[in-house]
Amino acid sequence: MNVAFGTDEVTPMTDEIEAHLKRLGHEVQRLGIGLRWAEVGRMVGEAVSTGDADAGVVCCFTGTGVTMAANKVNGVRAALCVDAETARGSRRWNDANVLALSLRITTADVAREIVDAFFGAKPDGTEADQIALLP
Repeated sequence: MNVAFGTDEVTPMTDEIEAHLKRLGHEVQRLGIGLRWAEVGRMVGEAVSTGDADAGVVCCFTGTGVTMAANKVNGVRAALCVDAETARGSRRWNDANVLALSLRITTADVAREIVDAFFGAKPDGTEADQIALLP
């Protein structure tokens, strides 16, 4: 899978996320690294929306800013996830295509669990009618 990855701040955790995505066999596109969170979220969202990337991962201090910025892009369903079950559910029931993470509260170990859950889950279609209501 081709994954767009962006963060407004490079940290050991963001380095580990990128390395883990590659270990899982994903091709990683670095977008907006070190730019402002609004730019990071928009750039990753646009890559997903246009099909230049199959999915995205975005990070900022709280994760909220990049989530809001990515969700402004048509066709993006970014989910801020703090644990593996939320990440799994965001893919399964909400067909999320961008994973957002907080640099403040997410450890590298937890980030790997979240990434594994997000990319290991598939939409089950039970909420397709609701997802179709999204802009």
